[in-house]
Amino acid sequence: MTSNQAAVDAARSVLVRDANQPAAIHDVVLRALTTNRDPRGTLTELLRADWDDVFGDDLPFAQVYTSTTAPGVARDVDRWHVHRHQTDRFYCVAGRIVVAIADPRGASPSNGAVMLVELAAQDDAPAPLLVTIPPGTLHGFVVTSPGPATLLNFPNRIYDPEDEGRLPFTEAGITFSDGAPFDYDIVSRLYADN
Repeated sequence: MTSNQAAVDAARSVLVRDANQPAAIHDVVLRALTTNRDPRGTLTELLRADWDDVFGDDLPFAQVYTSTTAPGVARDVDRWHVHRHQTDRFYCVAGRIVVAIADPRGASPSNGAVMLVELAAQDDAPAPLLVTIPPGTLHGFVVTSPGPATLLNFPNRIYDPEDEGRLPFTEAGITFSDGAPFDYDIVSRLYADN
């Protein structure tokens, strides 16, 4: 097995595709969403005030935005996003993305863990997911669908540039279990044959 294949296998081992798989990172929440279908189309509830795992006094709704990204593109290809205070709630409206989350939080029980979460539009996923990304975790995403993907985010805070950080992969020191440094090219290779 080549080192490239070992890295792809290591990435595959941390890929989550449904809410029945455990979240490898403390405070990350994977919520399965139900899509109701009838002859007229579909309806999917994305966020409700009675979903205590993703909404509450400590997780209020502050704003919502969409981000459309071209196929094969990673948002910030060589660096992680990180927030000191903001919690993100991601949902994929169109296409397919893989969200990468890494835990550098020293006091976290999952310190050093990496997980990948596949989010796909309701017609491309067995059950669409909402993923909640806690403050202090490193995160980003890459589009793995053949066409563009649209991400919807329901953060718990109004955008604050002072809370928005970037950390280059080379400085973060995040690796897969085989020791390969994190890289979106490795993640994209999981979908190379699709």
